[in-house]
Amino acid sequence: MPVPEFNEIKAPAIQFFADGKQHRLAEVFATLAIHFKLTEAEQNEMLPSGTQRRWHNRANWACYDLFRAGLLDRPKKGLYVITDLGKKVAAEKPAFIDREYLMKFPSFAQFAEAKGKSKTSNAEDETVGGGESASKTPEEVIENAYRTLQSSLKSELLGIVKKMDAFRFEQLVLDLLVAMGYGGSREEAARVTKASGDEGVDGVINEDRLGLDVIYVQAKKWTDTTVGRPDIQSFVGALAGKQAQKGIFITTSDFAETARSYAKSISQKVILIDGNRLADLMIEHNIGVASAHAYELKRIDSDYFEE
Repeated sequence: MPVPEFNEIKAPAIQFFADGKQHRLAEVFATLAIHFKLTEAEQNEMLPSGTQRRWHNRANWACYDLFRAGLLDRPKKGLYVITDLGKKVAAEKPAFIDREYLMKFPSFAQFAEAKGKSKTSNAEDETVGGGESASKTPEEVIENAYRTLQSSLKSELLGIVKKMDAFRFEQLVLDLLVAMGYGGSREEAARVTKASGDEGVDGVINEDRLGLDVIYVQAKKWTDTTVGRPDIQSFVGALAGKQAQKGIFITTSDFAETARSYAKSISQKVILIDGNRLADLMIEHNIGVASAHAYELKRIDSDYFEE
């Protein structure tokens, strides 16, 4: 089954702690994974950020909510034990525990209010992500919002690039390749590239600063036209004429599947960069974009509080 939402984990979690013993989060992860019949792949599925397993993130937050409600105590980070109040709840065997259920416990209500929420069940619908956020952990809410902003940025960025004139687009490609580590400095790269007047760049750039190898580059600043197999064949022919084995074909549009298949079948190493990937690389290497805000997430340093 898919990794359960963190609200779905809370009721089984309180039953797990009903034995009154202290349990580490690692035990929670392992035992409840069996309860939910999670496969190894599902247990190892990562959040989009790649910083944490989704299963661990959701189970961790499920326990944390129970802790904030006073149903669990936390002697130290990563270690939980059920409270007397938690034992009463466990004895009732609730089928489902979500944040609306936990709002009847004063400590959780105070926790929610401190985060700017009211005591209504609709309060969480006003957070980032709409009603869906009530079933998402804070990290997932943040990452969903981040992906939305990134998608909007990519779309806007690519739209601007498609409107650039041929010469400015040539400079953009040159700046991007240098930022990625090709050609050494911009001045060195500029000495080996050459304009061709074909709505883009058609030249070579040093693969490294010493010029031990070169890469042939072609760019097509097209708005809607898809790059087909004949375009790639022509590019490969240009590679042969230059006695080159490596090439990068950049387009602001997309590649036909026949073009992609052909590029994979030839002996030369030809990398295809479509508009979507071009925008990704520009954002990654800060070409045409600038940081607007930076948020730093901090966690408790348990070592500091160790006796």
